[in-house]
Amino acid sequence: MRLLTVAVFTAVLSIAPVSGFSAETSHGLAMHGDLKYPAGFKNFEYTNPAAPKGGTVRLNAVGTFDSFNSFIVKGNGAAGVGFIYDNLMHGSADEAFSQYGQLAESIEVPKDRSWAAFTLRAEAKWHDGKPVSVADVIWTFNTLTTKGTPFYRFYYGNVADVVQTGPRTVRFNFKPGENRELPLILGQLTILPKHYWQNRDFTKTTLEPPLGSGPYKIESFEAGRSITYTRIKDWWGENIPVNRGQYNFDTIRYDYYRDSTVALLAFKGGEYDYRAENSSKAWATAYKTPNVEKGLIRKVEINHNRSSGMQAFVMNTRRDLFKDRRVRKALAYGFDFEWSNKNLFYGQYSRTRSYFDNSELAATGVPEGDELKLLEPYRGRIPDEVFSQSYNPPKNDGSGNVRRNLRSGGRLLTEAGWRIKDNKRVHEKTGKPLEFEVLLVSPLFERIVLPFAKNLEKLGVAVRVRTVDPSQYRRRIDTFDFDVIVGGAGQSLSPGNEQRSYWGSTAADIEGGRNTIGIKDPVIDELIEKVIAAPDRKALVASVKALDRVLQWGHWVIPHWHAKYDRVAYWDKFGRPRITPIQGNQFLAWWVDPKKEEALKSNIASAIQ
Repeated sequence: MRLLTVAVFTAVLSIAPVSGFSAETSHGLAMHGDLKYPAGFKNFEYTNPAAPKGGTVRLNAVGTFDSFNSFIVKGNGAAGVGFIYDNLMHGSADEAFSQYGQLAESIEVPKDRSWAAFTLRAEAKWHDGKPVSVADVIWTFNTLTTKGTPFYRFYYGNVADVVQTGPRTVRFNFKPGENRELPLILGQLTILPKHYWQNRDFTKTTLEPPLGSGPYKIESFEAGRSITYTRIKDWWGENIPVNRGQYNFDTIRYDYYRDSTVALLAFKGGEYDYRAENSSKAWATAYKTPNVEKGLIRKVEINHNRSSGMQAFVMNTRRDLFKDRRVRKALAYGFDFEWSNKNLFYGQYSRTRSYFDNSELAATGVPEGDELKLLEPYRGRIPDEVFSQSYNPPKNDGSGNVRRNLRSGGRLLTEAGWRIKDNKRVHEKTGKPLEFEVLLVSPLFERIVLPFAKNLEKLGVAVRVRTVDPSQYRRRIDTFDFDVIVGGAGQSLSPGNEQRSYWGSTAADIEGGRNTIGIKDPVIDELIEKVIAAPDRKALVASVKALDRVLQWGHWVIPHWHAKYDRVAYWDKFGRPRITPIQGNQFLAWWVDPKKEEALKSNIASAIQ
């Protein structure tokens, strides 16, 4: 431990709880088990430390932007603005959850992880040359948790206070209770410059390029249309292990397009260089062009082993219509995934049934062992099916004939008090019709929602589909002004504090929060805390499965689908590392290959002639 002056040491003792455990200092920290990379490691193995620096990559974004302050609820943050900043630590993409020093050269924690101290690197600098300081860390934490998006309040809700304990050391003291993940997620904290922001209003949007410490700075922009970042030539962090072999492009430019259809046409026309494709139809049909056939555009599928998370039709349970679990379950019978996969998705997807699919965390079968022990105290407070059945969403044969499923859905609606009158489903007590709106931000989803709506129409349910612009969509989501959206939650291989913001009761009523469903369930709140407090990997898996299973049987969403690979198309000017980590493709470890770029230019010129 770093030696402290008597005054500072006395101050720390007066405000910091004593854990009763000796602390260890390390270059990194794993959530459970040991770190993969030892002290003094040179680089992550999925990067190429010899990758050439240089070149320009042009990327795309859809919609618009009106702010470089992406940390607040207001405004639409610019794509890529995170490139200008650094975090205390940097995660590795080939471990379930480990963090290694970035701004911090080391992390110190006791065995019970009741606090965490970070010692900053002496060489860490802002782009104006001033050192990154402990005051910056303290100011950042306090500002984000009071003025930032609600996410920060939930993510870091167990931090009691943050204090300086040495010239370059900052310590976060935690509230009582088990939260072994907290030191790691504090390492994810993006640090902002106090001296830059102290005379500016952090709660407002801004198009003044902010000061950062990261590998890039904003070079130029046209509000709502494009933004260009340039690599810092003498960046302080270029040669520290977590950065070596990454951030290889000299220039990164984002151009904004009205929608994905226009953006795809621009890509094929050579307006930008790299595209992560999220449309199965486009992947199957839109790349049959001469440039792909000639190899000028490369089209690859890169396998991964990360958790798929949950994408779904999300029902807003703040609406009376969706408060009844039977109604939510009934509507799921109207979505024919098998027909959609066959006719719309070209067979590219697997049906999602778990909030943690494609990982060991997914709850399957019926609970047993440690998971069952966790769930037993909740008998009578959670659906009985949790203990006796394996959850699976409604299934069909792909023919498009969903009569059997609709009969099941109809029985549930009738049981819930929704009767057929004049071919419409109305409530037996109020006489109100069963109708709702699906709010979309992309017209690409209309082809998926409209068949769903048509099936529900046969049940007497009226579904409207409305597509709005990104700004309006963002505002309506932030204020929970919707009936149904296409939403969900991404998941890591080591879930923790973020689950509070996804499903926690406290998050349900905070504007801009991530609990779009509006779940307020004490059992789910308690299970989330068990996930956060899990002392080892075995306990984490059991607690996540228990949470997953209760979420499944709540029928909060109508699950969609997932793929076990990343779909990537790019003009053939890049080199990329030989190894792909479990988290999948890592584009920031790619580089522009000068020989390939020159050959590409020659081939394009020959084609034009």
